[in-house]
Amino acid sequence: VILTDMSSYADALREVSAAREEVPGRRGYPGYMYTDLSTIYERAGRVVGRNGSITQLPILTMPNDDITHPIPDLTGYITEGQIYLDRQLHTKGVFPPINVLPSLSRLMKSAIGEGMTRDDHGSVSNQLYASYAMGKDVMAMKAVVGEEALSMEDHLYLSFLERFEGKFIAQGPYQARSIFESLDLAWSILRAFP
Repeated sequence: VILTDMSSYADALREVSAAREEVPGRRGYPGYMYTDLSTIYERAGRVVGRNGSITQLPILTMPNDDITHPIPDLTGYITEGQIYLDRQLHTKGVFPPINVLPSLSRLMKSAIGEGMTRDDHGSVSNQLYASYAMGKDVMAMKAVVGEEALSMEDHLYLSFLERFEGKFIAQGPYQARSIFESLDLAWSILRAFP
């Protein structure tokens, strides 16, 4: 089930609340917005007496790309994971433009490893995440001090950043990569480090 756009829903909730002259909470949203959103989000799950489950994908926009705005903030507390689409990656031509740093899954640790994916899944995931975060830090530092001031290690992280976004995150419209192919690709990208 895809719910879109939850931001519009929350804005409408704020307008109705204001029209009813209720005491506003953060940024004018009603204090019961958390309860209202959780009631909607938690409708997904298993159906008693049936196989399978219902997965819900709520979609929302972040006003001014502010992840601390009440709507994405409360949604983050309620849901089991978030996929963060990034305007800068989109501008670079990286599709899908998923920024892995603010994205998360609270269920990942229960769904990876021996018997589900591969033993090295958690390890490679942690290394990719740490290296990407370091690459982003180096990119920010480069903007301040210039490329000449960067160390050889810094240049390795910049190279990793480019390959990670261009080869790992980016996928063609008809590309179907299995989890095992993704893990192999991740190791090949990480081999740039000594």
